[in-house]
Amino acid sequence: MTGSSDYTPPKIWTWNKANGGAFANINRPIAGPTHDKELPVGRHPLQLYSLGTPNGVKVTILLEELLARGHKGAEYDAWLIEIGKGDQFGSGFVDVNPNSKIPALLDRSGAEPIRVFESGSILFYLAEKFSEFLPKDPATRAECMSWLFWQMGSAPYLGGGFGHFYAYAPTKIEYAIDRFAMEVKRQLDVLDRRLGEVEYLAGSDYTIADMAVWPWYGGLARGWQYGAAEFLQVEDYKNVQRWAEAIFQRPAVQRGRMVNRTSGEPSSQLRERHDASDFETRTQDKLEAAS
Repeated sequence: MTGSSDYTPPKIWTWNKANGGAFANINRPIAGPTHDKELPVGRHPLQLYSLGTPNGVKVTILLEELLARGHKGAEYDAWLIEIGKGDQFGSGFVDVNPNSKIPALLDRSGAEPIRVFESGSILFYLAEKFSEFLPKDPATRAECMSWLFWQMGSAPYLGGGFGHFYAYAPTKIEYAIDRFAMEVKRQLDVLDRRLGEVEYLAGSDYTIADMAVWPWYGGLARGWQYGAAEFLQVEDYKNVQRWAEAIFQRPAVQRGRMVNRTSGEPSSQLRERHDASDFETRTQDKLEAAS
């Protein structure tokens, strides 16, 4: 095993910004806003403040699926929060999410706005609000919620653990990469075994559990995450591959992946979404061509 062994933790930890690596400009050991900035508000009942990361994509997929089922009340404005620039520390955003993480939702459809933060909470809130993608049968509902919370507890090992040390850390630490790669492969095996029994995670129906898990583990299976498909041998997980492809083929999923996206082909980036027609008229390639 290789890695640094010359570090002894001090009795009291102090913040050294120089050790922050790629995220030194946005990570800090305290909460709260760094600057005053009001959030914009569009014309739709639902105001989403987000970025096209796996956690953000969960919510835009659900919103597009709700619209596809005819729920006009699910119309939404999706405002871009550029976390690399510290937008999440603006006072308006912190008012909606005191944890300063995307996504954050403001539901303005009632007499008083309702704030909802944490991606799993937003999925559950919207599924209940529109009575969609959340099973009514108690046993199936429990299965759905179990897999939803499985994702919320497991994905930090994939993103903040494996992804950070494999792709972003300023030095490659064999112990850290090995530890988190082992856990991610165990999680993939958990999913693969479950999806060998059922079509979707809660059973025969597509639910918010699939929408929560797919952007992380479906993306990993499709080779989108951290350039790690070969390293983790994701092709070995045949049931995950089948499930990931089936969800990817859904038109609402393909639209949801585009919203608040700032990387990849310009034609796949809809940095802000304020109307259904924006997918045809305001993708980044069209905006650049018009400028």
